[in-house]
Amino acid sequence: MSTEPTDTDPTATATAPVSEVRLSDGRLMPIRDAPVGGQAVLEGVMMRGVSHWAVAVREPAALDGDGDGDGGGTEAPISGNGASANGAVELDPEGQPLGPIVVHREAFVSKIKRHRFYRVPVVRGVVALVESLTIGMKALGISANAQLDEPDEEISKGTWGFAVFLSLVFAIGLFFVLPVTIASFWKDQLGNSVFFVLVEKAIRISIFLAYLWAISKVKDLRRVFEYHGAEHKVISCYEANDELVPERAKLYSRLHLRCGTSFLLIVMIISVFVFAPIGRPALQWLILSRILGVALVAGLAYEVIRWAGRNRMKRWVRGLMWPGLQLQKLTTREPSLDQLAVSIAALKSVLEVENPSASTDEDRLGMEVVA
Repeated sequence: MSTEPTDTDPTATATAPVSEVRLSDGRLMPIRDAPVGGQAVLEGVMMRGVSHWAVAVREPAALDGDGDGDGGGTEAPISGNGASANGAVELDPEGQPLGPIVVHREAFVSKIKRHRFYRVPVVRGVVALVESLTIGMKALGISANAQLDEPDEEISKGTWGFAVFLSLVFAIGLFFVLPVTIASFWKDQLGNSVFFVLVEKAIRISIFLAYLWAISKVKDLRRVFEYHGAEHKVISCYEANDELVPERAKLYSRLHLRCGTSFLLIVMIISVFVFAPIGRPALQWLILSRILGVALVAGLAYEVIRWAGRNRMKRWVRGLMWPGLQLQKLTTREPSLDQLAVSIAALKSVLEVENPSASTDEDRLGMEVVA
C-alpha cells in the first residue's frame, strides 16, 4: 500500500488553504488564479510557469533513472528508489515497486512577448495555444521515451512531428468536417442558416460527448486520466498557497475551471456564433470555412477560459462553466499519492527557477494557458 509523505519541501508554506469554495466533486477550489498550466503525459505531468516548463515522469522500476536529457533542457532523477523528494510512496496502490521520478526542465520565451501584434486579443490566444501544443507534444515525447525498454532507442522528432500532424487532421476532420458534412444532407430542408448551424453544432457536440465517453472507457488511458487529475489538484494546491505535498494536494478538486476539456466544449459553443453568418454555401465551401475558422474559434475560446479563471469566485461564472466541469469527470480520475508526487515534482522544478505568483502582467504575456 502507499505510504504517506514524511518530509516537506523547505519552500512550501504551512498555511491553511485559502479556500472554502467546493466544486461539484465536493473538493476544494482555490480562490485565486495563478499563471501555471499543465498537461498529463505518459506516467507523468508537464507543468508550465511564466518562463519555464518541466515534465516529471515516473520511470519503470527496472530503470535506474539516469537520463541523458533532451536538447536544451536539464534532466535529473528525483530519487533512485521510487520515492519522491518529499518522502512520498515507494509502492503503488497495487503494491508494486515504483521507479524513480525523472524531471526535465527547459526555459521558454513566448512569441507574444516579442511582437506587439501577437498581444492583440484572440490573436494572443491562437499563439498561446500553438505554443502550448508545441510544449505539450515535446513533453509527451519525453515521457514516451522514458517508458521504453531500451532508452537508447528514442522515438525520433520526425515520428513525433508526423504524429502531431495526424492528430490535428483527425481532430479537425472529426469535430469540424464530419459534422458539417452530415448536416449538409438536410441543408435544403432547414429554413435558414441559423437552423443549419444549430443542427451542425448539435451533431458536433454529440460527436464530442461520444468521443469523451468512449476514451473514458479505455482501460489503458485510465492512468493518464489519473495524472490529469493529479495535475489539476497540484495546480489548485499551489493557487491556494497550500503546502506542496501529496497529502495536502489530494484535498483539492480534480476539476479546474481552466481545463482543456472545458476549453474544447467552449470551442463547440462559440463556433455556433462564428459560422452562422456564413450561411449555407456549397459543401466544399462549408468545409473550407470550418477548417479556416478553427484558429478564430480557438482564439475566442481562449479569451473565455482566461476570463473564467480570473473570475472564478463569481457564482454565476462557475455556473456558466458547470457543463465543462462535469465533462472533466470523464477525463480525470482521482490520483494516488505517488501520482501526486510526480505532479508536485514537475511544479517544484519550475518553482526552483521562478516565482509565477510574483510575476508582472508583462511577464505573464502568453502564459494564461489552460490547466
